[in-house]
Amino acid sequence: MRITPLLAIALATFPLTLSGCLVKAAADVVTAPVRMGSKAVDLATTSQSEADENRGREIRRREARLARLEKQYREEVEDCEDGDRGACKDAEKTREEIEELVPQVPLEPR
Repeated sequence: MRITPLLAIALATFPLTLSGCLVKAAADVVTAPVRMGSKAVDLATTSQSEADENRGREIRRREARLARLEKQYREEVEDCEDGDRGACKDAEKTREEIEELVPQVPLEPR
């Protein structure tokens, strides 16, 4: 078998390219824990904008619940005035729930 100059160059550079791949793989293995650790920290922490969005969502949920309770209370009071004693008890319970919820809903600035 006769070695051509092109084959000689290819054979001579093959170990160099292989070692480059090994160095890249070794670097990936070494830096993997750092990358995974930073990813875990990023997933575990909440940014300020995410915290603001979550707070806004929770406030809107409470406001909607308060609106439903107030409507329910008005209907129960109306039934109570019509003589339904059960509605009177229900209205009292609903009023207590409203009183618990009101301090948790911030006032809108005027």
